[in-house]
Amino acid sequence: MSDEAVSKEKIKLAPHSKESEMIVLGSMLTSINSLNIGADGLDENDFYFTEHKIIFQAMKGAYRSDKPADVHLIGEELKRQDKLKAIGGIGYLTTLAQYAGTSAYIEEYIELVRDKSILRRMINTAQDIERQALNSPEDVHVLLDDAQAKFFLISQSANSSAGVLIKDLLSGIKSASQLPYLKELQERQERFKKKGPEDLGITGIPTHFVDLDKMINGLGASNLMILAARPAMGKTALALNIAENVAFKNSLPVGIFSLEMTAEQLLHRMICSQSEVESDKIRTGSINGIEYQRINAAVNGMMKASVIIDDQPGLKITDLRARARRMKESHNIQLLIVDYLQLISGAGLSRNVENRQNEISEISRMMKTLARELNLPILCLSQLSRKVEERQGHRPMMSDLRESGSLEQDSDIVIFLLRRDYYDPYDKPGQCELIVAKNRHGAVGSVNLTYRKEIAQFANYSPMHANSNAAAENDEAFAAFSP
Repeated sequence: MSDEAVSKEKIKLAPHSKESEMIVLGSMLTSINSLNIGADGLDENDFYFTEHKIIFQAMKGAYRSDKPADVHLIGEELKRQDKLKAIGGIGYLTTLAQYAGTSAYIEEYIELVRDKSILRRMINTAQDIERQALNSPEDVHVLLDDAQAKFFLISQSANSSAGVLIKDLLSGIKSASQLPYLKELQERQERFKKKGPEDLGITGIPTHFVDLDKMINGLGASNLMILAARPAMGKTALALNIAENVAFKNSLPVGIFSLEMTAEQLLHRMICSQSEVESDKIRTGSINGIEYQRINAAVNGMMKASVIIDDQPGLKITDLRARARRMKESHNIQLLIVDYLQLISGAGLSRNVENRQNEISEISRMMKTLARELNLPILCLSQLSRKVEERQGHRPMMSDLRESGSLEQDSDIVIFLLRRDYYDPYDKPGQCELIVAKNRHGAVGSVNLTYRKEIAQFANYSPMHANSNAAAENDEAFAAFSP
C-alpha cells in the first residue's frame, strides 16, 4: 500500500448523516407537525453542514413566532437575511422538500442526527483534552476534573436525570425550594400560625370554590386533572370559571386550548360570568344602562389579566405540547386548560377506530409528562360514555371515561360533574355536584356548587341549616298547612 493510500485511509470525517439531516429538514418544510417536533428536539449545532444550520435557524425562528414554514416562506426569509445563496438557492430547499416522503419516522431521524452530534461533541472534547494534556499542565488533577466535567455535561444533555439522592433533597441542594427540609418545615409552621380563620391553608393554586379547594388542596403543580361529564352538563363553563378565578382573583397567567369553541365564544362566556349579565342580552344588545356599566367594569378588569386562548382546531398532541411550551416560555402560565381531550389527535398517522383507545392512552401519558415537564397543573376536560344515561340516578363512575382506562391511571385527580336538573328539572334545580372520584394526594368525596345557566356561572353552595333564622321562619309560616 502506497504512502498516499495510507494517508487517505487515516483521514476520517466527523460522524454525520447527510441523508438524515436532509430528511429532517425536508419533513419540517412540508409538515407543521414535523416542524414542531424537529424545532423542539434539535438545535442548530446538531447539524453538521453549514447550509443545514442556516436553514434550521430560519425554521426555528418561524416556529418561535408560531408561523408556517414552507419552501417559499423560508426562501423569502433567507433572501431577506441575504443567506439564500449560501444554502444553494431555492433549488436546494425544493430538493429538501422531496425528502419528506418518509416523515412518518421523523423521531427516528431526529434521534440519528442527535446521536451524530453527540459523537462529534465527544470527539471535539477528547481532542481538546488531548491538546491540554500534551501541553504539560501544572496541575494534573485540575485537568482531570475539567475533563470529567466536560464529558458529564455531554452526558447530561444526552440522557435524562439518573435520579436524586434523598440526602440532596433533605439538605436542599436538589429541592424545589432550595431550602433544607427542616428549615422549610419551620417556615411552613410559622405561616400556619399566622393564618386567620378564613384562610383555607391550601398549598396549591386556589380555585375559590371553597369546598373543592379543601378536598383537593387547590390546583397542585405537575398534577393532571380530569374534569369529565356528559355533554351540556357545563364542563366548559366550570373550567372557564376556574380559569377566571385563577387569572382575575389570583392574578396568575392561564393558558387555554379550546378545540371545540372559538376564542370569541369563550370570551363571550367569560364576560357573561364576570358581569352577571345574561348571554342572550349581550348577544342581541338588549341591555339597559346598569347592565352596560357592569359589562364595562368587567371588561376593564379583564384587560389587566393574562389569559391566553389557543383555539386552533384539530391539534395533534405533539402540536399541543409544543404550543404549551411556548405559552410557558412567553407568558409563564401557571395553569393550563384543555377543552377537550377527545378532540386531540395522536402523534401517529393512523386514524382507525380500533387504534383510538391506544391513541387516547398515548395522549393521556403525554399530557401527564407535559404537566411534570412544565411543573404546572393541567385541567383536561373529557366526555363520558352513554352508560351514564342508562344507569339509575345517572351517577358517573370511573369506568365511564370514554375510550380508555389509561385516563384514570395517568391522572392525579378525576372529577365528575353532575347536574340532576339536566335529567329532571324539578330535581335540585340550580344545584350541581362535583364528585372527586380519584385524588392521588388526598380524600375523595362530593362537593356541591350552585349553577346559573343563563350566565354560565358556578358559585359556592351555601346550604340552609335547620337551626337558621330563615329556616325557623319558613317552618312557622307553613305550620298551619301541616297535617
